[in-house]
Amino acid sequence: MIIKKYLAKTEREAIELAKAELGNNAIVMNIKKVKPKGLSKLFVRGKVEVTAALDENIVYDQKEESKSKEESNKYRPDIVAAEDEKEVAVIEEKLNNLQQLLEKQMVEKEEKSEKKEKDEKPEKESHTKERSKSEACKDLILQQMMENEVDEKLAKTLMDEIDKSLPKDAKVDQILASVYQKIILMLGRPYTIDIEKNSGVKYIFFLGSTGVGKTTTIAKLASRLKLHDKANIALITADTYRIAAVDQLKTYANILGVPLKVVYTPEELKNAKEELDQYDVCLVDTAGRSQKNKEQLKDIENLLEQIPINERQVYLVLNAGTKYNDLKEITSVYQKITDYSMIFTKLDETNCQGIMFNLKVMTKQPLSYVTWGQNVPDDIGTVDAQKVAKKLLGGKS
Repeated sequence: MIIKKYLAKTEREAIELAKAELGNNAIVMNIKKVKPKGLSKLFVRGKVEVTAALDENIVYDQKEESKSKEESNKYRPDIVAAEDEKEVAVIEEKLNNLQQLLEKQMVEKEEKSEKKEKDEKPEKESHTKERSKSEACKDLILQQMMENEVDEKLAKTLMDEIDKSLPKDAKVDQILASVYQKIILMLGRPYTIDIEKNSGVKYIFFLGSTGVGKTTTIAKLASRLKLHDKANIALITADTYRIAAVDQLKTYANILGVPLKVVYTPEELKNAKEELDQYDVCLVDTAGRSQKNKEQLKDIENLLEQIPINERQVYLVLNAGTKYNDLKEITSVYQKITDYSMIFTKLDETNCQGIMFNLKVMTKQPLSYVTWGQNVPDDIGTVDAQKVAKKLLGGKS
């Protein structure tokens, strides 16, 4: 197994260097921009670093891989953590656009109401206009949230709280800013894997129904931990029910050059703990389990119990395209087993910002990652509360 990094002026040049040395069967594992440090950043242009891997036992078509990557980037959601200042600026721009949209609609409503208020006194007319504008603004924000699948009861509760905290004649920008900040606070910080901060955590479990993308998500996170954090990792799979599950994870383990441990029973995990404790972190793939099958869920609970609670971290992997009522049931059932953080997969197949917000508030469990596409490790990001809030308020604007 060979893993190498290549630095060049452009992504294309870096990939060409990788192909020249490793051949056309090389797999692009990661692409990132490298910015000059210190004063040199004023005079020197940034470069692109490509990490490539070669597994001589597997044949890949590099052209197809590159094409797949380009396709998946089309669906990259704009709710992942910003990687540069330009992306952060987009958030503010979208909020300004929403404010302008609201104010435009306010004017239209105001013009209609003026016809009905011609006989009123000037002072009362002015006050009525301000109140009308404030109420109309709140109605539009409520409508925006519901259109983005925020639960109606939750949206109304949120607006009631805003109503109590602001004066009746609050300006549009004041109302918008208050709702925006409230949503961000309710979403909270994403709970992610941090080798340094979570020094006591050794075992990261991934739970969820069959087909939600647990194994691919593990591969993406394993690649980042190995390549970015230089972590000493191991992969564990307890998913011995699906025929291809072990082979799939074994392929990723070979590419990354990390060990893979297959456990068939909870007791095997416990017995292997002493051997596995030498690693910084162990990512544990579990078999897909239906939230309606109590016996299967008991197996998951038994597996978790083999690792002390202070040494484990749990992620519940959810398909973003699943029906909201089913997601509520799944999250509720797993909450009876353990605390967890939520990962939403397959965002390229749906829009679920409202559902993510609903489940975060309902379960009080933190959000963490979102994924889209099959490219490892690129199609994954950390949930950005600011971007989710913007999306909930701005819709497609």
